[in-house]
Amino acid sequence: MNQQTPDYKAGYIALAGRPNVGKSTLVNTYMGQKIAAVSSKPQTTRRRQLAILTLPTAQLIFVDAPGIHLQHHKLGAAMNQTAEDVISDVDVVAWMVDGSAEPSGDDLQARDLVVQAGRRKKKILIINKIDRVMEENRPAVIERYSGLLPDAQTVLVSAVSGEGTEALQNLIIELLPVHPAYYAEDEITDLYEREIAADLIREAALKHLHEEVPHALAVRIDEFKEREDGKTYVAATLFVERDSQKGIVIGQGADMLKRIGTTARLEMEKMGERSIFLELRVKVAKGWRDDPDFLRRLGFEFKKK
Repeated sequence: MNQQTPDYKAGYIALAGRPNVGKSTLVNTYMGQKIAAVSSKPQTTRRRQLAILTLPTAQLIFVDAPGIHLQHHKLGAAMNQTAEDVISDVDVVAWMVDGSAEPSGDDLQARDLVVQAGRRKKKILIINKIDRVMEENRPAVIERYSGLLPDAQTVLVSAVSGEGTEALQNLIIELLPVHPAYYAEDEITDLYEREIAADLIREAALKHLHEEVPHALAVRIDEFKEREDGKTYVAATLFVERDSQKGIVIGQGADMLKRIGTTARLEMEKMGERSIFLELRVKVAKGWRDDPDFLRRLGFEFKKK
């Protein structure tokens, strides 16, 4: 690790907000590469993931939590619990919103969680997707959201174009405590390759599938190993809740499953810089989103009441 000055800063930053406001996109923009799954559909991120950005003067550890939303099943409750745990255990809490949209019920639930779990935390209001808002309308957007979290410092950004991201980075560094780096400078995330592979397969499925199927779909990595021929063999199972969904995911002549597999494999090869052999299968696990035992096997935790 490079020599650190006595005033070096390091700390954890929670990115909290409703689904699909651009948290994972912002993380990938800062990292300069994809380490978080991104989709135009909500609830792409289902668990906590660290993105470790090491700079000469500071180490920013972004915690990309699941999107906070009005829960309709135990999966939603587990995702919201993960987000709450993230917020309560960081140095800086950033509430991220979509500046091109009006505040929704999910936005207000995320705001409430930020207020409750982060009472003594330093707070930032990140108004994202500002590239979709005309210059003359931006003051109204700031007023609309800043009034909902008055003790936060506000920054306008576009995670896609990069507008405002330098100002946001500087503000985060300003708020972080003086502390040595927590991670080696070559570490960029805390997830293992097989966990990232599962996220990339889900991302590919979200890209190609429609209607209710993406939210009823889970991915389990069954095998992840290096072969003697230099290829990495990955076997995964896609779980859905109904037989009709299984048919949609497989598609006519397995066409849809092949498209999902090809998209996921290319992303995995790009990230790992090596050849991948990906094998997918689809199974029905009826009502898995409301099955605590199944959710625990996928890595979700439930707080004891």
